[in-house]
Amino acid sequence: MKVAWAGSRETLELSDRMAKLVANDPVFEKFTRPMLGRKELFKNTLRKAAHGWKLIVDLRLTEEEAKWLRLYIDEPAYTDLHWGMFIPAIEGQGTEEQKKKWLPLAQKMKIIGCYAQTELGHGSNVQGLETTATFDPQADEFVIHSPTLTSSKWWPGGLGKASTHALVYARLIVGGEFHGVHGFIVQLRSLEDHSPLPGITVGDIGLKFGNGAYNTMDNGVLRFDHVRIPRNQMLMRVSQVTKEGKYMQSDVPRQLIYGTMVYVRQTIVVDASKALSRAVCIATRYSAVRRQFGSRNGGPETQVIDYKTQQSRLFPLLASAYAFRFVGEWLKWLYMDVKQRLEANDFSTLPEAHACTAGLKSLTTTATADGIEECRKLCGGHGYLVSSGLPELFAVYIPACTYEGDNVVLLLQVARFIVKTVSELGYKQPVGTTAYMGRVATLMQNNCAVRTAEDWLNPGAIVEAFEARAARMAVACGRQLAKFENPEEGFAELASDLVEASVAHCQLIVVSKFIEKLQQDIPGKGVKQSLEILCYVYALFLLHKHQGDFLAVGYLTPKQALLANDQLRTLYSKVRPNAIALVDSFNYTDHYLGSILGRYDGNVYPKLYEAAWEDPLNDSDVADGFHQYVQPILKQKLHSAKL
Repeated sequence: MKVAWAGSRETLELSDRMAKLVANDPVFEKFTRPMLGRKELFKNTLRKAAHGWKLIVDLRLTEEEAKWLRLYIDEPAYTDLHWGMFIPAIEGQGTEEQKKKWLPLAQKMKIIGCYAQTELGHGSNVQGLETTATFDPQADEFVIHSPTLTSSKWWPGGLGKASTHALVYARLIVGGEFHGVHGFIVQLRSLEDHSPLPGITVGDIGLKFGNGAYNTMDNGVLRFDHVRIPRNQMLMRVSQVTKEGKYMQSDVPRQLIYGTMVYVRQTIVVDASKALSRAVCIATRYSAVRRQFGSRNGGPETQVIDYKTQQSRLFPLLASAYAFRFVGEWLKWLYMDVKQRLEANDFSTLPEAHACTAGLKSLTTTATADGIEECRKLCGGHGYLVSSGLPELFAVYIPACTYEGDNVVLLLQVARFIVKTVSELGYKQPVGTTAYMGRVATLMQNNCAVRTAEDWLNPGAIVEAFEARAARMAVACGRQLAKFENPEEGFAELASDLVEASVAHCQLIVVSKFIEKLQQDIPGKGVKQSLEILCYVYALFLLHKHQGDFLAVGYLTPKQALLANDQLRTLYSKVRPNAIALVDSFNYTDHYLGSILGRYDGNVYPKLYEAAWEDPLNDSDVADGFHQYVQPILKQKLHSAKL
């Protein structure tokens, strides 16, 4: 099962080696992180990032090994944006000459870059960005300027204190004409003393949600006061400005820049499976340790994991972690396919890939954020302790619901694609994840044929149910939109319905990709059978949760919905014997989990007791301030009322 989760034996061995390297290095200790003040916390993060880079250089780690090392260090840092956004953007949008100049500097950490797109006043609406880049043909330079307070760059990770350079997105103005938003490489700080350069105002935006959490990251604010940069620091792979001040498109198709977006969003989906699996691992192990009620004749109390109420909340999250892992695998393939097609000037699959990655980013990050919080609740009162690992995990993860596209906005983008697909059915055959729309007549007409609970263990019956739901909701939205004279007014009015239709489409993708995974050769005794059970749990849980959709579109009868729930309860009993083995297959070290409740050895209560005494508040028996503030109250003399 560990191989199935990792994707291959080679990946398992590589990730395991990096996880142990980090776990056994005292520099990467993180249990005291939530107790540090902001300055000390940030300095500690800089120390860890520097030590990590030293290991990468000294051990001559490959790019893949370095990626796993940074993952297991498990601390948001400026390096995340440097390697995850700054470098990929230059690779995707820079000319060969620009890549030759900037990539060696970035890859050797001679410069530190961040991705400065979001502003104080604009996030999702990229075309609404206010920062300007005005070309001065006489000086052959761009003038980067922040004309308003709301044009201040706001949120970029690594910007606040660490970055020397930024990839700044600004409104390109040439000869008084606006030519869209483009990227510019701008130096922010001196490479000698790291002080801000003239015209640059830069700093950190302040404390964020959580104790340590994402406060290890220096999310920044940045303003420009007519800062000049050379013309060749505009990323010009797709669009160019000549020395004479002429704006022109290159031979490289503009659609190529979407390849970077597809790449980033597929990594977010993979990261969702990792974050959710960590929370599920903690909650599952602790649910096996914790006992409450049910003692008979003085015997042990019942393990919490044996209660159906616990199983019905926990096991769907376990199944979701695996589902997101496998759809993430498929998205990696999709990205490579799109990349190859783009290089061959084939843009036919780009709209679908964009909609697919946007929708799955939204679906998986929302479910993961909610799932982490549910796991905290599943751990009872102890889940509220920082030492459980869950509050910190939640605080670090939830920004994923907003960055790289607000989740609701992304679902509305998916909705536009779905509605367009429906409108073109008369003359254009849908492909890929929308291929089922080509059978819309059948899906609209035929209803569910399930007669027994066991019938729900038929992959074909499950896929057809999700296809019918998605198709009928999409068609219903299309018909409603047709009633509006102004399509945009209709889109705004029906936005909530359109979001629900997008969710139905995206859930179909995840379910179908999980089922496709099971059609592959999966080695290991009992591995495939265990994954099949999880697949049915995931699908039938969604069916039960959203049964209102299935009933409203007329595909299911109430009886069939009840049969699905009956089968779901049976499946929980089949997951139970292997629950611990399934989370152990994630192969996470105790260091990476960062949780006393999720310890591999199950030694929870003694370690909780020890951790309590390590809190700085327990350094003395009498707290600082007691004699000054509390004792006078205790010693006060009360006077009788004069009334």
